[in-house]
Amino acid sequence: MTAPWPYPAPDGDEGARHLAAGLALPSLPLPATDGTAVDLAQLGGRTVLFVYPWTGRPGLPNPPHWDDIKGAHGSTPEAEGFRDCWQDFRSAGFGVLGLSGQTTADQQEFAARVGLPFPLLSDASGALREALRLPVFETGGVTYLKRLTLVLRDGRIERTIYPVHPPHTHAGDLLAVLDVR
Repeated sequence: MTAPWPYPAPDGDEGARHLAAGLALPSLPLPATDGTAVDLAQLGGRTVLFVYPWTGRPGLPNPPHWDDIKGAHGSTPEAEGFRDCWQDFRSAGFGVLGLSGQTTADQQEFAARVGLPFPLLSDASGALREALRLPVFETGGVTYLKRLTLVLRDGRIERTIYPVHPPHTHAGDLLAVLDVR
């Protein structure tokens, strides 16, 4: 049995209401941790894109007031959950990608450290965030993406999960909802 999530749930808001089924993704190539550029609008088939705020680094502090921001904690356990369920998603015909506003270099360090078998995409420029009007929060003068998941089919949104809580069981919970196991 999975331990309960010790941090409070994010407040439910309407920040992703406009990310409705059928919405086409904008054509914006994003740098990926595998050295490629991924254009979500050009992806064929089905893909799970989990959007997360930030992953820390051992020995470095969290952003200011991180512990007080509902929904901020959990990016590492969420990514590890997708890592652990990656083969199940693949077997069901889904690709998996992660996305944050961090730099590709920071994401590469994280992906290597936790052994992610799928690429992370960097929206450090904020281009996708602005084009899709993704929900955000700010702390310490930095804007972070709120946690959400988009199930994509052929470059269009099929389903939006927002808010995502708890993050540490999200990948398995999503598999159950998609009925792909």
